[in-house]
Amino acid sequence: MAMGTVELWALSIVELVILLMVTLWVLRSSVLKGALFSKTSHSSRGGQDTPDSGLVQKSVDSSLFKTVLILLALFLCLILFQMVQLPSGLIELLSPKAHELRYQLRVGNDPMEFMPLSLFPLGTKIEFFKWITLSGFFLFLLHWRCSDESHRTTRQLIVVILLLGFLESFYGMFLVFRGSGDATFFTGTFASRNHLVGYLLMTIPLGIGFLFSVETSQTRPASHWLHRLSFLDGKTLLLGFSIIVMILGLIVSGSRAGTLSLLLSLSLSLVLFYDFRKEERLFRKSVVILGLAVLWAGWVGTSALVTRFFATSEDIKLRWVIWENTIQILKDFPLFGSGLGTFAQIFPMYRTFHFRGLVTHAENDFLQLASEVGLVGFGLLAILFLFLFFKRGLRIRSETSPQRYIGTGALTGILALMFYSLVEKNLQIPANALLYTLLWGLTITPSLQMRRRQSDFMKRESEEADGLWK
Repeated sequence: MAMGTVELWALSIVELVILLMVTLWVLRSSVLKGALFSKTSHSSRGGQDTPDSGLVQKSVDSSLFKTVLILLALFLCLILFQMVQLPSGLIELLSPKAHELRYQLRVGNDPMEFMPLSLFPLGTKIEFFKWITLSGFFLFLLHWRCSDESHRTTRQLIVVILLLGFLESFYGMFLVFRGSGDATFFTGTFASRNHLVGYLLMTIPLGIGFLFSVETSQTRPASHWLHRLSFLDGKTLLLGFSIIVMILGLIVSGSRAGTLSLLLSLSLSLVLFYDFRKEERLFRKSVVILGLAVLWAGWVGTSALVTRFFATSEDIKLRWVIWENTIQILKDFPLFGSGLGTFAQIFPMYRTFHFRGLVTHAENDFLQLASEVGLVGFGLLAILFLFLFFKRGLRIRSETSPQRYIGTGALTGILALMFYSLVEKNLQIPANALLYTLLWGLTITPSLQMRRRQSDFMKRESEEADGLWK
């Protein structure tokens, strides 16, 4: 994980790898489109139809792609707009507070004819490359996940993600018990305990959904549960064991917000997606997995961590003050924000409490993002989230294939991280942001594949109807 990819060198490597991957994808798509166009033209001259003529059009839903592309492009243009040198009069009109601070912090008495909206353009530039990398990765996922060859690779990728979650949990618990039960040691290879908790909040629901997908895709005799247990293979048992270890790791972390976020997301997903009459057996399995994790946590002796879970903390009071100060930043920079990636530089001017050290994050991803990009940028991302959730995510309910459970688990992980981001910083962590983007790709694909099957069915029905009249 390279400390959650928070170091600039690790982030640069990830950005270069994703940039190379997206570039190869664009080149491959261009070659395929050129070959398909040539084949289609040759077939049309011969009066024949080619069965591959709709391959490119069916690779991804055009309306989805256009909507996502427009919203992401507008957001990225807003970030670029924050870095552009604009006339000082225009800055005074768009962001009076930014204009005031620029003049207060200028060197000498020379008039400033041009200035950017961002108060720290270098930080905004770093964040811009991060966002454009995530945007390109997401657009790549929309095309790649709809291709036929991605199914097996996707399952292998999920196994790797779950394996990393298992190893991180195991290593984190080792650090905790080596440190005399202090939950602050639960970091794994991440820089902070909260970063690892955010990663587990996404991998645990994904693992449960993947387990359900594997179970429903395998046919086993309907008999007593002890008899069915004997038919479980080693891979399924290992998958279940990994999920239990990750849940145990979340409990050992002592993260109250993390535990509540997982419970809220699982409860909401059960209400939205599961038919208890048809899926009672799967519901019982999830209860068994959670119960085993809780029992194991009690067996290894986590009384001190449970005591901390129910104890009050000064961190809650500190967070409230930080949020109040962040809201004041938003009030001073309402439209376009202070600049993406500028929170650590501007917050000391608004801090109203004594604190040893620097406050680099608002401990609330949504408040921090709104203060940095303003209501305009935050509104664009909110529209994108609501569009994907209601127009694509909820369509998983109509899906009948085992792939549905992977999409449901991915969406549950997204909701868990969103709940957790209300009190922590996790979407700011590149490793978690990358996994968050991947989960959206897993969520959207089942609904797209369902629409493709419906489109293919209607096309076959139309061709058969036309054949009756010939």
